[in-house]
Amino acid sequence: MSTVFIALQANEDTRPIIEAIADDNPLAVVNRQPAMVKIDAPDRLVIRKGTIEDKIGRAFDLQELHINLITLAGNVSEDDDSLTLSWQR
Repeated sequence: MSTVFIALQANEDTRPIIEAIADDNPLAVVNRQPAMVKIDAPDRLVIRKGTIEDKIGRAFDLQELHINLITLAGNVSEDDDSLTLSWQR
């Protein structure tokens, strides 16, 4: 089992995004630090557009993640509805 992660800036814009990621990934561990939030997950982390939209109450383009993205680890698989980090090809 390998760990994947995403780290986002800690601010009001990312708060609902982080909540959505945690809701969709029950095995994920959210590590809050003063300037960033790092979310670690075993094997796979899925970020779903629909869950984020539910949290923020508006349309969301997954490309908006890049505004507050610090770093990530894992292979990225992305479509219009989700972004998945994993070490599988």
